[in-house]
Amino acid sequence: MKYAVMFLILISLAIPQLAAAEASPTLERIRQTGTLHIGFPEDKPPLSFLDKENMPAGYSIDLCTRIAGELKSRLKKPDLGIEFVPVTAADRFQALTDGRIDILCGSTTRTLARAERVDFTQLTFVTGASLLSLEKSDIDGIWDLQGKRVAVMKGTTTLDHLNAVLKGAVTAVSVVRVDSAPAAMKALLAGDVDAFAADQVVLTGLALTHDGPAHFAISDDVFSFEPLALVVRRNDSEFRLIADRVLSRLSRSGEIRSIYKKWFGRFSEDIPPLLDALYILNASPE
Repeated sequence: MKYAVMFLILISLAIPQLAAAEASPTLERIRQTGTLHIGFPEDKPPLSFLDKENMPAGYSIDLCTRIAGELKSRLKKPDLGIEFVPVTAADRFQALTDGRIDILCGSTTRTLARAERVDFTQLTFVTGASLLSLEKSDIDGIWDLQGKRVAVMKGTTTLDHLNAVLKGAVTAVSVVRVDSAPAAMKALLAGDVDAFAADQVVLTGLALTHDGPAHFAISDDVFSFEPLALVVRRNDSEFRLIADRVLSRLSRSGEIRSIYKKWFGRFSEDIPPLLDALYILNASPE
């Protein structure tokens, strides 16, 4: 009997320690600061960008503001603040591990290699890498890059896919690595490159939001599969589950389709079949 009592005492002492070990560091940080820090790229319309009022906007931003609303309810903090933190392709993951942001909302491709550093939510979008060029260039696909120069952003999966496909298909092409989408667009308009390779959805957004006389062409062909997701700190399952619950609820209710049409309806009223299938698969029951 004495040993049984001692065992129960030890278990009772261990329970708070186990609970502390399983507590979400992200949620604790948000509780302490009273602010959710959202990382976002400023140049990836219509997923994540600065609008005409210089405010964060886009499909991914809308998803993250829904998550912020859920956090207000769960943490019982109706006055929870939101701080948007600009990030780049080069520093976005480090911003998570450094604690500068709590969630990354943009156009990040989910890969197994990246999962060694960070965790991903449910998929939020599917697209593929393509080519943006000036209409007069007559660039319809990878084969037309022979003897041309193509810009691609550093630190992206597009760069890896482009190098792989060029290795097997085209030999005389110059890959120009740039730091940002605006830098690529500037090079394209100046004639320093002949094409810009990036996610097709981002290229479409850039073409639609460009102010100027240039006429663009976007290749129908894609040379990669890019499953996009929001990004959170690694091994923080409690915080990730909150985000996944919100995404599942949006899919179950059909609200995700309204968000899609809000940002993509200008050029695609019909939801692509692959994306529609993703929404159906995301509609996990509570």
